[in-house]
Amino acid sequence: GASRAVARLGVTMFNVHAMGGLEMMKLAVEASGEEADRLGKERPLVLAVTILTSIDQRTMNKELRISGDVESQVVHLANLAAAAGVDGVIASPHEAVPILAAVRRKMLIVAPGVRPTWAGAYDQKRITTPAEAILNGASYLVIGRPITAAPSEIGTPVDAARLIGEEIATAL
Repeated sequence: GASRAVARLGVTMFNVHAMGGLEMMKLAVEASGEEADRLGKERPLVLAVTILTSIDQRTMNKELRISGDVESQVVHLANLAAAAGVDGVIASPHEAVPILAAVRRKMLIVAPGVRPTWAGAYDQKRITTPAEAILNGASYLVIGRPITAAPSEIGTPVDAARLIGEEIATAL
């Protein structure tokens, strides 16, 4: 139902949780596609969240009680998402290279946890710089607080965004 509603709104992309499982992800893709077709719209891109960038190895193993290493879990969830027909995953730029190597079809990688060297990590554990994220294969970067809470030595949010844009340009 939510996937149909999102398609009606005409959004470009939305996400589901990969840990919701194969069937749930398949149904989200199908429902949004059916609704978009019914309305004569393009289907929104469906993304699957893997392991949040605020989760580190200890948190995943001890608190969430998921065994194994973060990278293997992310790659497993990306393969599950690919099998479900989603368009991409939300994953740390650290896992972009292993995802692209392991998944047998092209998938978008939306990378949160992107921080310029001059920005604080905040609650993020698995981070890279914008240039590193691009070079690792990220399709889209999620950069919030380094812009909205730009350090005073950087200047305004506009100044921060400009600096980030310049860094991204060096990686393209």
